[in-house]
Amino acid sequence: MTPSLERWNALPRAEAEREVIACCGSLRWAAEISARRPFTHLAWLSETADDIWWTLEPADWLEAFAAHPKIGEPAATGSETSQRWSAQEQTATDAANEEIAARLAEANRAYLAKFGFIFIVDASGKSRAEILALLERRLQNESQQELREAAEQQRRIMHRRLEKLFAGDDGGAETK
Repeated sequence: MTPSLERWNALPRAEAEREVIACCGSLRWAAEISARRPFTHLAWLSETADDIWWTLEPADWLEAFAAHPKIGEPAATGSETSQRWSAQEQTATDAANEEIAARLAEANRAYLAKFGFIFIVDASGKSRAEILALLERRLQNESQQELREAAEQQRRIMHRRLEKLFAGDDGGAETK
């Protein structure tokens, strides 16, 4: 067990929920994962996180999506930790040219208009051009297919963030 996981296991439930909300913006997910503590290792926590994620309602997924900034835009919502992680995850997207940036902004607007939620993608290590290609491909999806794809992308982001929080990559969560 990592020291950060051991510390989180010992927190009062409300504090534990506040820490993991940076990993997934669904309040229900944060409450359920915190209620299932203690976890002895990250693999078990990740497996449980998946089990909970796939039993949530679409409204819970949409709540998690809403905690993210639009691709290419700064984070304006979410915890300080979540905002910092979003910026890190989109680092590669900042090197784009103006044409790609404009096309990405337009595609983001079309996506939101079509599906009613922002485009969610595990952006780590992807350029804006790669993200634009994914967005344009996913704009062709039917609504239910896209909701499921966005949920899968959120799940991937959640895993990356759980690793940051509990494997010590990021020095732990914010303290308040």
